[in-house]
Amino acid sequence: MIGYALCGSFCTFKDSYEVLGRLIKEYGDILPIMSFNAYKTDTRFGKSDEWNKKIEDICQKKIINTISDAEPLGPKISLDALVIAPCTGNTLAKLANGITDTPVCMAAKAHLRSDRPLIIALASNDAMSANLANIATLLTRKNVYFVPMKQDDPIKKPHSLVADFSLLPETLEKALEGKQLRKLFL
Repeated sequence: MIGYALCGSFCTFKDSYEVLGRLIKEYGDILPIMSFNAYKTDTRFGKSDEWNKKIEDICQKKIINTISDAEPLGPKISLDALVIAPCTGNTLAKLANGITDTPVCMAAKAHLRSDRPLIIALASNDAMSANLANIATLLTRKNVYFVPMKQDDPIKKPHSLVADFSLLPETLEKALEGKQLRKLFL
């Protein structure tokens, strides 16, 4: 079973949902997880109830959206891999610094205890400034893999990086083999 977590980079939800559909076809059994904000926030990119329903319908499972429900991942509920797509800069910083105050962070912490792959599809406006050290920290951590990323708008958002979501399935495949998909920066 693959865990699939979403954080609040709402502008990437459509891309993430499309990849989730591809992964369902490939892997079948996917457990959805959402951060508090991703699960409850309505935005110009869609209503939370609509996104939650779409995700639960495609996965055929209830979304894990509390810390207590995420805690058993790893020791009691074994995942082959955990994907965070999108992973915000906020969640990235928490992962790099061992903070587990959201369902996604708790899921990642619990999952990493099993020495299985964690795949991060970053979407952050401060990735090449405040979060650059956190990227470096996680790049050196065992069993953490990044979906290749690029600047989405180098002129208007010079510090922003976003994963190429189309490369997520290939990144997951390589991570299951213990390898980082290259080239990391597009």
